[in-house]
Amino acid sequence: MLSKQQDQTNNLGNAALDAGQLANLQQATSGFSALQLAWASGYLAAKSEQPGTVATIAPSAQASATLTILYASQTGNAKGVANKLADQAKAAGIEVNLKNVADYKAKALKSETHVLIVASTNGEGEPPDDALSFHEFLFSKKAPKLDNLKYSVLSLGDSSYEFFCQTGKDFDQQLAKLGATQVAPRVDCDVDYQDEAAQWSTSIVESLKDELTASTGADVVSLPIADTTSQKQYSKESPFEAELLVNQKITGRDSNKDVRHIEIDLSDSGLTYQVGDALGVWFENDPVLVDRLLALLSLTGEETVAVGEQKLALKQALVEQFELTQSNPKFVEFWANHSGNAVLIDKLDDKNALREFALENQIIDIVKLAPTAVDAQTLVDNLRKITPRLYSIASSQAEVDEEVHLTLGVVAFDKAGEARLGGASGFLSHRLAEGGKVKVFVEENNNFRLPQDDSTDVIMIGPGTGVAPFRAFMQEREARDAEGRNWMFFGDQTFTQDFLYQVEWQNYLKSGLLTKMDVAFSRDQAEKVYVQHRIKENAAEVYQWLEAGAHLYICGDANRMAKDVHQALIEVVAEQGGKSLEQAEDYLKALRSDKRYQRDVY
Repeated sequence: MLSKQQDQTNNLGNAALDAGQLANLQQATSGFSALQLAWASGYLAAKSEQPGTVATIAPSAQASATLTILYASQTGNAKGVANKLADQAKAAGIEVNLKNVADYKAKALKSETHVLIVASTNGEGEPPDDALSFHEFLFSKKAPKLDNLKYSVLSLGDSSYEFFCQTGKDFDQQLAKLGATQVAPRVDCDVDYQDEAAQWSTSIVESLKDELTASTGADVVSLPIADTTSQKQYSKESPFEAELLVNQKITGRDSNKDVRHIEIDLSDSGLTYQVGDALGVWFENDPVLVDRLLALLSLTGEETVAVGEQKLALKQALVEQFELTQSNPKFVEFWANHSGNAVLIDKLDDKNALREFALENQIIDIVKLAPTAVDAQTLVDNLRKITPRLYSIASSQAEVDEEVHLTLGVVAFDKAGEARLGGASGFLSHRLAEGGKVKVFVEENNNFRLPQDDSTDVIMIGPGTGVAPFRAFMQEREARDAEGRNWMFFGDQTFTQDFLYQVEWQNYLKSGLLTKMDVAFSRDQAEKVYVQHRIKENAAEVYQWLEAGAHLYICGDANRMAKDVHQALIEVVAEQGGKSLEQAEDYLKALRSDKRYQRDVY
């Protein structure tokens, strides 16, 4: 077989490995460990800018059409789906061009024949940061006619939000408007997207395989380099079981909030992270909560249910597999129709009110409104799978080595006289003892990075637990001896009870690493003051920093804080720069496109 392949490669020059090169590669990698193979494959992929573990040796130089796969990802889910899709397509013999949409020149669409897009959506229907320019181009007058393009879109979203899968819908509708032909219907996936995404990927690769491989009839040589996806030892699908080292309450006794400083040991995992990344945390539901739910439904918990291909006892499934602390409109609709409860049925007519109701009530609260018998399998079939929670990392490995720190706001409230806790926050703060095990993984966030140039100034806006990544930023800037100035805006309810990491910030000010800090404690005076007020009070200096090249970062609440801060920034730029509000908005858009205005909001 090798001699045949050797003869065929003579016509391809440097386009493929000949037998001698292949033998050399085999010899060079024969003594590599699994991690060394992973590193080497990543290195080679980066060098080629066309990742893949299969070398195709064709009898002629005629090339098959290329399948371009674009992903628009905020937290990594869309990227993960796109990577798996690319692997499937390559395994089918399809030539693949896999790109982050931020690295793709949108004008190249006019030269494409086949494009698949995997896109997530931010909370208010906005594209992910990486997709802003691509989205804007598609809807601009510069967008070309795409009569020769065949495409499909997979959208990832959360049906609890009003603008469910909006970015994917936008891409789908606009590509069609520009003349492109849809080769498969758009699929809109909810938070438990894995099965639908896998089905879409398998179906579309199968449907395109003949069309995209017909022109070569090539023989395929599998190189002895393992798939880089499987080489990644720990991931969302295969998390590391870490040890909880520290769980310390850092708000005062009289605070209205319970915020914890969490330290987790990553020793022996090989996991690394950059400041700006997030830590994914898997959790189990409270067995006491599960017992209460079972009692309401007159179920024992010993009933057997099917969860995918597994057979589990109902109680085990509810503790380990299904979301109980976050409801969603689909479950409310199911329970309304199942129970026939008039109050719940009335809520189905107003989608906004339905979303609000779902957000404010856990599964047990909805069941308590209309207790009704249900069989175990029907119950679990209408529950979402547990999804890991992502927390902004509050440490730099340059400072803490094989640890990772989090700033955890505990979700805690009363409902009809019963205490309620959030899923992951309750698990970490109340049920997991120090020394206990928690399954974690690192989620990269390339949309929230310190400037590469250490002389660049940074402005950080992070009220409440939004302070987390900026603690990491300061540790990193200190370790790198960064010369750039650092300005922090922090806010919370009270100075005495809620000033998170106060001593650390004071020390950074004393050392000179922190150039300036402005704080806003909303309840320390009659009139409430928030970080956006401090920004406007410092309007001239904020604008001067931005004009001098400063990078701007916001972390925290997306629904109110981030919007209010953004509006304050528009007013600052308009006032100080002599611009209209529309021009000021364009100014901030330009900063975002240049990666000088980055947000980590939730």
